[in-house]
Amino acid sequence: MKVLTLVDRLTVTGGGERLAIQIATHLDSERFESVLCATRKSGAVGFDESLPVAEQMIEDAGIRFLGLERHSGWRLDDWLPLYRLLRRERFDVVHAHKFGSNVWGTLVGRLARVPVIVAHEHTWSFEGQPVRRFLDRELIGRGSSVFVAVSEEDRRRMIEIERVRPEKLLFVPNGIEPRSPRGSDVRAELDIPDDAPLIGAVGVLRPQKALDVLVRAVAPLVREHADLRVLIVGEGPERQALTDLISDAGVGDRVLLTGFRDDIPDVLGALDVAVSSSAFEGSPLAMMEFMEAARPIVATSVGGVPDLIDDGVHGRLVGAGDVEGLREALREMLTDREAARRMGERAQERRRREFDLDVVVRRFEDLYERLAEGGGVPSSYAELDAGGARVPVAGVAGS
Repeated sequence: MKVLTLVDRLTVTGGGERLAIQIATHLDSERFESVLCATRKSGAVGFDESLPVAEQMIEDAGIRFLGLERHSGWRLDDWLPLYRLLRRERFDVVHAHKFGSNVWGTLVGRLARVPVIVAHEHTWSFEGQPVRRFLDRELIGRGSSVFVAVSEEDRRRMIEIERVRPEKLLFVPNGIEPRSPRGSDVRAELDIPDDAPLIGAVGVLRPQKALDVLVRAVAPLVREHADLRVLIVGEGPERQALTDLISDAGVGDRVLLTGFRDDIPDVLGALDVAVSSSAFEGSPLAMMEFMEAARPIVATSVGGVPDLIDDGVHGRLVGAGDVEGLREALREMLTDREAARRMGERAQERRRREFDLDVVVRRFEDLYERLAEGGGVPSSYAELDAGGARVPVAGVAGS
């Protein structure tokens, strides 16, 4: 079967883009021919830095890559190379990721007569955007073969708020492939003493991540703990605003913006507590990496985060935007180190048991084959786990 994965930008900084690339590069090469298409140049703060990493993943996997390098959202001729490729080679599946690619993947895929269109939504929080709700319901929801949500909460909101037909929606949990440490001594590099308490957050610096909430929460803690340090790892459009906020709070020597780093396992290994202060989330890969590293976690209870973390068992959950609640949870983790350590260990056990990339890839392989054979959208991902379509597909265009 020929499968084309469609993303907006070629980056591994964003969790959705990284998972898309990982699925495309991990498909069973004996059963699938995989092609990856990115529609835009990176060309945005926080994305260019990770481009070589993404390119290396594609090269190592030996799959084809198509870059459209479009600059405008509505220039239809920018989509001609993709349309021609899909028609010429008679692809069986288009698997689009995130809203923009879901819209165009559904449109172009149907025009090119691709039998199976998988639209994959990675983060849903668009109650105030009528056009977005309309397109999700009337274009993607109707035109795709299946509309994938990454958390039960996202699926619920897509049904209740957007009125997407429930029978088109499928919740499939995310998963990660653990990355090996490089051996970087992050503390030494950043001049942080070995015994200094270290809090850290990892992600693109964009409004969704609400890192201003984290800065406001930790400012008093920095004054309470003379040696406490805080790392904010990542790059993005909110960098200058965060820089100004850190300066205004008078903690510029203790709260460090590191920029993009590709040695995240080493960073996590240096932390005492990992934090997610997001205003909304889908099923964050960064959280799964915190879990894999057995880090004590403090996170906002948004989107699919409660599917990953049980409060008091695998970490602590607080309300979105709750500066004081976040501060108290961090203070608790720094005070009771043994309880925090046990939470981290339980989180690691859960990640390895439930949220693995190989499991995610297998589910999508089975979903592609099931839909191509006319089997319809499964009632749940458990139906895929129970058997799925694991036989060669006959009579499908391009197979």
